[in-house]
Amino acid sequence: MPRFVLLRHDTPPGHDRGPHFDLMLEVGGSLRTWSLSELPCAERVIQAETLPDHRLTYLEYEGPLSGNRGGVQRVDAGEYEVTEDSAALLRIQISGKGLHGTLVLRQSELDSTTWLVEFSER
Repeated sequence: MPRFVLLRHDTPPGHDRGPHFDLMLEVGGSLRTWSLSELPCAERVIQAETLPDHRLTYLEYEGPLSGNRGGVQRVDAGEYEVTEDSAALLRIQISGKGLHGTLVLRQSELDSTTWLVEFSER
């Protein structure tokens, strides 16, 4: 099964994006990535922004980032299985150390880079 990682990304003062969480899903030889405004939790819809794909290194990496972009710390990691995938919807079963359940990412109708994330526990 493909792997995922959820990283806390602390950014330095004045950075264009404040502290956030990066959800990264292994797809082939890279990580499909979203910046989440907060951690996924049951009964709450949170906002996410698509980011460019990242290197597989981030599945294991924790520490400072080059270019004065702050640092990352692993919050959760594990495996996932895709149950539905279209241009505007991704539904996965996620099995991490902390998160176990269904994660749904739905593209916003307002903007192609904005997604809404819902999590339901198993």
